[in-house]
Amino acid sequence: MSEVKWIKITTNMFEDEKIDFIESLPESDAILVIWIKLLAQAGKTNSNGFIFLTEQIPYNDEMLAHKFRRSLNVVKLALQTLKQLEMIQYNEEGFLKIANWEKHQNIEGLDKIREQTRLRVEKYREKQKELEGNKECNVTVTQGNETELEVDKIRIDIDKIILLWNSLELNQLRNISKSTTRYKMLKARVEEYSIDDVEKTIESINNSSFLKGDNKENWTITFDWLVKPNNFIKVLEGNYTDKGDKYGGTKGNSGKDNEEEDKWNIGHLINRA
Repeated sequence: MSEVKWIKITTNMFEDEKIDFIESLPESDAILVIWIKLLAQAGKTNSNGFIFLTEQIPYNDEMLAHKFRRSLNVVKLALQTLKQLEMIQYNEEGFLKIANWEKHQNIEGLDKIREQTRLRVEKYREKQKELEGNKECNVTVTQGNETELEVDKIRIDIDKIILLWNSLELNQLRNISKSTTRYKMLKARVEEYSIDDVEKTIESINNSSFLKGDNKENWTITFDWLVKPNNFIKVLEGNYTDKGDKYGGTKGNSGKDNEEEDKWNIGHLINRA
């Protein structure tokens, strides 16, 4: 995703109770500087508040101490304080994230990125129409030898899908790297169905208590589980949606009414996840 050049810092930030508490601490100045640096780095990374060196490598305390030019003890104190105040959090993989990131987002910068994405989509569609109108143009896409047009299409789809998935407030996606199985699975679903079907399927998860963890095993859907072919078609067809909503289905199970079938299905879901 593109870098956001600005983050939002309000003029009354020092009236905030958490900031006021930090100012009462012995290392308050250093902690506040580190907090501002974390906000700036999150804006630079522009991945829904996550901060990382690469999508596979999170920052550890030593790396942040070097990056912020502060002693390791001060950085550890700052991170511990910010975590206790619920200003930052860590996911299961150890990646640091700014809590309530939308509060600090630069709306104008995000709008600019969305407009750039819209223009890229429009440009792609114009190229696609041009190709469809030219019967003599035969664009062949082979594995490991994608055309520039196809690469651009997939990159645009990824940006949109990450934003859509993260709006579900499940396990947050940081990125979808081209070298991963996740990317290959997503690309296959887009080609097998369409980008509209992929977006529709992700949106339908909001209508499924079962997929969002309301089941006996407290199992919750992940993006990697969704993009597997057998799983994707079931979610697309509404097999997991709640009973009584506009899609049909049965709340708390996988579209089956029998409790034993429900228990059997949960076990298979977890084994295949």
